[in-house]
Amino acid sequence: MLPSILNSIFCIAFILFAYVNLNDSDSWLWIPIYMIASVCCGFAIFDYFFPTVYLLVLAFYLIYAGFLFFAKDGVRDWIVRYKRPSLVESMQATKPYIEKTREFFGLLIISGALAFNYFLAVN
Repeated sequence: MLPSILNSIFCIAFILFAYVNLNDSDSWLWIPIYMIASVCCGFAIFDYFFPTVYLLVLAFYLIYAGFLFFAKDGVRDWIVRYKRPSLVESMQATKPYIEKTREFFGLLIISGALAFNYFLAVN
């Protein structure tokens, strides 16, 4: 019961995240990222699990998150160079580090949901 509730929340949240990205310049990348996660969570609601898909998608998401962490004006710069100012003061990414840092944390959220489903599938 709890996994279905969590997957329902993840599925809806990822659809909303994809919707918010419709007006971004890189929507061609982020809408599929969120929709793939949404579809995986949607199937999991009905006990359809695809562990191989989870691993492949997780690998891509975590590699991309690593890139965003070390990129110029990425998460590492946000922590070290900019001293971790707020990322949520405004929806507009007015500073160079905001977009990459938000994307990084979005990938971690997705990865957590997919890892959750992977462990449900293999146990």
